[in-house]
Amino acid sequence: MPAHPVQPGRTADRLKDRPTWLISQAYAHSAALLAAGFEAKGNGLRGYHYRLLAALEQWGPASQADLGRDTGIDRSDVTAALAELESRGLIERRVNPDHKRRNIVTITPQGFDVLLDLDAMIDEVQEAVLAPLTAAQRRQFVNLMSRLFVVT
Repeated sequence: MPAHPVQPGRTADRLKDRPTWLISQAYAHSAALLAAGFEAKGNGLRGYHYRLLAALEQWGPASQADLGRDTGIDRSDVTAALAELESRGLIERRVNPDHKRRNIVTITPQGFDVLLDLDAMIDEVQEAVLAPLTAAQRRQFVNLMSRLFVVT
């Protein structure tokens, strides 16, 4: 039997103010909210589908390999995710005329509409994650987090 009663959610003093602990807790909270958002309003799509659609919308048609590199999604997972997006009419894949073994992927108008719907859901999640902060604190938080994770 434990020497003290178990209290779920309690954090040891030597952890509670450490940035790594706080970041991991914030990640767990935000990931749970995002997963719930996709479950409720994603129509069966997930975050990796969103990343692929967003990349195609921003940067235009791309090879599957480039999409994997640009989004940080493993090549085999990109193939499976694109097959699902294609079956829903959200993207088109065509053989690259210059490299017959490569596909060029393009977002469809329906894919763009779905991307906008997902944007709205993700905006709601961002609002929930940052709800305890003022507008100025939100800007500061995003600025500081961007410094910790520099995207090149």
